[in-house]
Amino acid sequence: MNKIIISALVAAGFATVAPLTMAQPAGQVPGAGQGHHGQRFSHDKKAFSLPSERVEARLSYIKTALKITDAQQSQWDAFAGVMRKQAKEADVRVEGRRAKMAANETGKRPTAINRLERRQEHMALAATRIGERLAVQKPLYAALTPEQQQIADKVLAGHAGNRGGKRGGHHGGHGRA
Repeated sequence: MNKIIISALVAAGFATVAPLTMAQPAGQVPGAGQGHHGQRFSHDKKAFSLPSERVEARLSYIKTALKITDAQQSQWDAFAGVMRKQAKEADVRVEGRRAKMAANETGKRPTAINRLERRQEHMALAATRIGERLAVQKPLYAALTPEQQQIADKVLAGHAGNRGGKRGGHHGGHGRA
């Protein structure tokens, strides 16, 4: 049953995104300015280029999958609020990285120390985000029925739970809910 729901939602997502990715600006020759397999080189043209752009779709999916009741709405609202807040914070980080990359015209790579410091900051931030989500996800989970909890174990598991411990993307994954 859960696989059917997930398959239907994924198919609906592809049906929504496919026309956006296939659209060509007027007068553009197909394939011009594109890389391997027709992919565009710009982040500007992606359907979801920022975390806040995909958080509403994810929240809608989770709420539908869990079949949140009126009695569970206050716990849901707290959970959704944290997810939205974290997505907006992630937007700021993404835009900051994009601006830094655009300003780095020399192409100079960060030093080993710079990379370790950046990783340390990232891990500290990740620990903070997990703490915030646990604070609202525990009461939501406790308010769910046993059937809803089984679904929650799948849809709230995050990236590792959805991909058998593997992260998506070309370089270890960048998407976060």
